[in-house]
Amino acid sequence: MISVILAGGKGLRLWPESRPSRPKQLCKFVDNRSMLDHTIDRLLNLGSRRIIIITSDDLKPLIYSLVQQRPDGDRIHILSEPVGKNTAPAVGMALAQCLHEAYDEVLGIFPADHHILDNQAFEESVHRAVKAAQQGCVATIGINPSRPETGYGYIEKTKWEIASLDNVYQVNSFCEKPDLNIAKTYLNSGSHMWNAGIYIAKGSTLLEEFARHLPEIYDNIIKGLDGYISSYADLPEISLDYGIAEKSDRMAVVPADFGWCDLGSWNALEELYEVDKDNNVVCGNDVIPLDSRNCVIKQCDKSIVLFGVDRLLVVETDDVIFVADRNRSQEVRTVVDTLHQLDRHDLL
Repeated sequence: MISVILAGGKGLRLWPESRPSRPKQLCKFVDNRSMLDHTIDRLLNLGSRRIIIITSDDLKPLIYSLVQQRPDGDRIHILSEPVGKNTAPAVGMALAQCLHEAYDEVLGIFPADHHILDNQAFEESVHRAVKAAQQGCVATIGINPSRPETGYGYIEKTKWEIASLDNVYQVNSFCEKPDLNIAKTYLNSGSHMWNAGIYIAKGSTLLEEFARHLPEIYDNIIKGLDGYISSYADLPEISLDYGIAEKSDRMAVVPADFGWCDLGSWNALEELYEVDKDNNVVCGNDVIPLDSRNCVIKQCDKSIVLFGVDRLLVVETDDVIFVADRNRSQEVRTVVDTLHQLDRHDLL
């Protein structure tokens, strides 16, 4: 399998830790290693013979430096987008780069910035998806929901397994991020799973699906990498979800449970770290919460002491201390937008 890692995102909801110059995939939330490093490790461990990282022109030097420090860096190729165009054009770039090499080989498409607790269960799920891909499916992995989450899209499976494949189902529909009442319905349905943004298919299958659903991208893929990049600015800005997955009749889903977390907001740290007796999430070595409950604290260098507070988000970096209502952690991106308006580019 050739694994494609999509590493061009900005992760603005994790400001001030994540910034355009150091986005979420390069941040070190676990074991003092970047999320991209953890992703590369997982994909090499499950048997990827080669990895292609798709990032932006701005981030390419940082990712190149990261790869150069790895002993397996010779198995990793980096491609960069001249301009951000969402995930479908990014995947098209990977196809253009290995157009002939990967025609009959399985390609796996993975986000760079997700955290996974159970690597063995992850590998088992990917191997089931690979078997579906070898039968001509575009396979995705659906995460069995543990709560009525409104921040994720959902995949609805049918009752029918794909012939001769165990625990691989036909996809009935892709669902937008729901409100809380609908999310509760999804949780109780037994047929809805979180969309993890992972896709696995043969190169030939992906090319056929691009030709059918996104011909303006396909026509440039077959020009090869140089021709594709020269036309990149003119490609449509569209996700793989909208452009292909929601339209294809070849979709299959593997239900999975491997401790998945997309770290989409600061509240997600609760899934990475144990909470203390007062339900505080502490990331750092010098945090003292006194009579304080339900807080999320990310500490860097300065000592942090909390007293008599509830549901606060406190993030310290080398140049900013950010304090917010934890209930509004999904709105952090609006803080970034406001800082832009104030021309506080020193904080971005």
